[in-house]
Amino acid sequence: MDSEELLVQLADIHLPEPVSMWPPALGWWLLAVLFIAATVWFGRRLMAVRNRRKICRRALAELDRCYQALLSDTDMDADQLRLRYVNAVNSVLRRVALVHFPRSQVAGLSGAAWVDFLRQNGDASQLTDQLATALGQGRFQRTMNIDVEALYALSEIWIKSVYMERKRQGVSQPGADSSKVNSGNKTARISGVLPET
Repeated sequence: MDSEELLVQLADIHLPEPVSMWPPALGWWLLAVLFIAATVWFGRRLMAVRNRRKICRRALAELDRCYQALLSDTDMDADQLRLRYVNAVNSVLRRVALVHFPRSQVAGLSGAAWVDFLRQNGDASQLTDQLATALGQGRFQRTMNIDVEALYALSEIWIKSVYMERKRQGVSQPGADSSKVNSGNKTARISGVLPET
């Protein structure tokens, strides 16, 4: 037999079937699971941040309404207006605290204990002795001589620090169990406390 005859008897080269994309290898499945988990985690974090910002905006809007009421009411004596304003701001701060912290930790506080709570649980760097006295004892006074702009600035900074800065630093709420309190419950609780704007 001739070598050419032998070559003719040989069959052509058969290429293997192309590698199928389905089912993917185990590594791709793991990557897909990690991607889905990361997307869910990021989405929940984003929703929590948006919810905190929404609640913070509502509280700040309530604080603005108190300030506008002070400026627009010209029928009352200036001391009575300041006293009403101090009590209104104190009420907003207390409602924010009741939404953000456990009720058992906040509800019974008054006087110096309330002022200490404000100092310990938010940015109270602008809390002067005069403002501390006004917030702690303001509802029992007949007249009030206080810098309302300083009280407004303190309240705004405190509210923002409670809702935004503490969360950025990773400090959890004292006494709150994340499995029991979710962001949806907080929105429902604040919407009943602070009116929508």
